Amino acid sequence: MPMRSYHLDSGAGLAGLTVREQEEPVPGAGQVLIAVRAVSLSFRELLVLRGDYVLPVKPDVVPVSDGAGEVVAVGPGVTGARVGDRVTAALFPSWQDGPFGVEHLPQLGGSLDGMLTERALVDAEALVPVPGHLSYQEAATLPCAAVTAWNALTGDGDGLRPGQTLVVQGSGGVSLFALQFGKLLGARVIATTSSPEKAARLAELGADEVIDYRAVPDWPGRVRELTDGRGADRVVDVAGLLEQSLRAVAIAGQVACVGFVSGTAAPIDPKVLFGSGATVRAVAVGSRAQFLAMNRAIEAHCLHPVIDRVFPFAQAPDAYRYYASGQALGKVVITV
Repeated sequence: MPMRSYHLDSGAGLAGLTVREQEEPVPGAGQVLIAVRAVSLSFRELLVLRGDYVLPVKPDVVPVSDGAGEVVAVGPGVTGARVGDRVTAALFPSWQDGPFGVEHLPQLGGSLDGMLTERALVDAEALVPVPGHLSYQEAATLPCAAVTAWNALTGDGDGLRPGQTLVVQGSGGVSLFALQFGKLLGARVIATTSSPEKAARLAELGADEVIDYRAVPDWPGRVRELTDGRGADRVVDVAGLLEQSLRAVAIAGQVACVGFVSGTAAPIDPKVLFGSGATVRAVAVGSRAQFLAMNRAIEAHCLHPVIDRVFPFAQAPDAYRYYASGQALGKVVITV
């Protein structure tokens, strides 16, 4: 049975994103075939497109790590999945639990084919059930941005606690999930943003305080004012501007570094790092066990991801362009 898939070579840019028809694959031992219903874009997809992704990307890869769909066939030896199951897949299929290691480097939409296809062949061990109250479009937003945010807040062995203060930066996917999870975990959430319009939307989504960093360039100073000089217990840094985050965090607090969308930042002054008394932890997505724990919390609190815009499969390049424009406040989804 024929199916369509998008393909690209990392670094070829949007012009290199092409769609082809091919025969539907047959799952081998330990594999399942998923009828993909929706995928979502995250910043890693732009890095793959530009050739800037830090992990290996195979030639002619089927891109996009994040997707959700229905199991339509199972291979020999598969016992944990059945035809008809609604599933997503962990971005790092072999990272089941515990610390990350080089043995877990293979990743969907990178060294392994991803989800921007009508049928995806995935290792059964990577599967994660979709929370019952979520649509496929909503579930497709979870594997990268949501798991990263969840890890940033809970994956250090201590975790964000009720009554603590969390700072989230901007209105990208990780930051919005961190805002939602922060409220779910009982924290006070301070959000930074670049415009009054985005500030209003972040307040609607539950931010207790919003700082427009264009109007208030010294946003770390404002965080300290809002916390009676103490600073935030945790900062989720998506921009790579770690020195600013360290000035905003409390002594013995934590800065979760989840990316560097601002490009190359100035080096950190060791005196600022030492003087902060804080921990800086690099966060790269999370394990399947963390994904499952996150989904239990999502289901228990009936949380819904924030989706900005949905594109049809045939308009996937337009979805990439819109996401790259920076206009979205919420996830950009492609239906399949």
